[in-house]
Amino acid sequence: MTDFPHAVAPSDPPSTPRIKVPEGAWDAHVHLVAGAGEYPLWEGRVEDPAPGPTLDDWLAIFRRHLDTLGLSKGLIVHSILYGADNSVTIEALRRLGPGFKGVGLVTDDATDADLDALVAANMVAVRLNYVHGGVLSWEGVRAMAPRLAARGLHVQMLAHSHLHLAELADDLRAMPVPVVFDHLAWPDVFLGTDDPGFQTLLRLVGDGAAYVKLSALYRLCPAPYDQAAPFVEALARANPDRCLWGSDWPHLMLANAAPPDAGRLFDAFIDVVTNTEVQRKILIDTPDQLFER
Repeated sequence: MTDFPHAVAPSDPPSTPRIKVPEGAWDAHVHLVAGAGEYPLWEGRVEDPAPGPTLDDWLAIFRRHLDTLGLSKGLIVHSILYGADNSVTIEALRRLGPGFKGVGLVTDDATDADLDALVAANMVAVRLNYVHGGVLSWEGVRAMAPRLAARGLHVQMLAHSHLHLAELADDLRAMPVPVVFDHLAWPDVFLGTDDPGFQTLLRLVGDGAAYVKLSALYRLCPAPYDQAAPFVEALARANPDRCLWGSDWPHLMLANAAPPDAGRLFDAFIDVVTNTEVQRKILIDTPDQLFER
């Protein structure tokens, strides 16, 4: 049996943000995990969840996270730690109730019944990891896109803007469903915002051809995330109607990144996006519209 490293437990609770968040705001990128043995883990994973907490414990920690940040809605993105078995996320959504939506993982050969099960479980999208691989390919998601569209599902995608956006741009514009890039499309901040791949992302977002999450700055650079600020500012300025915010809680698969404090991540967002109407668009209006089915 392979021994996997354990994820680091998140700050519980996080720091309190410096502003009072308007009612109805979303954390549009979180994961939920469970204690050892509660749900089968994927054999292709690179780590195990932090040891100890059960799913109920994690839900309590998550609610404290939301309460501290002043958020009331959440998008639960199924973790690759569980592969294409969405059971833990489906059960989390059931226990969380109204105000919470999900993103599932499916394989290239997903059936209509598989997609119908996501809809029945209150999921709004499937996720494609173009950085680490996983269980769904770009060719697979392109092929199933018409079936996703018929069910009101969209695509959420992890990609590197500086490596992947140029080759994907034309196909993205032709997709019959919305495509949402996680984590600012994970740019190389040392290349600057003039990097051609990031400029492609800006055009896609500005034209309304893609959405982007202003999330996971800690994966791009160290706190206080100053190197990521120009990227956040450029995307929010390009089209706030295509931007969302997420904490990436509980910060799985850190690799070389330092464990963040979600309150400080939120402060880094409001330090850059200072206009309250734009904040409201990103935190409430855009996710409300995108996740409504």
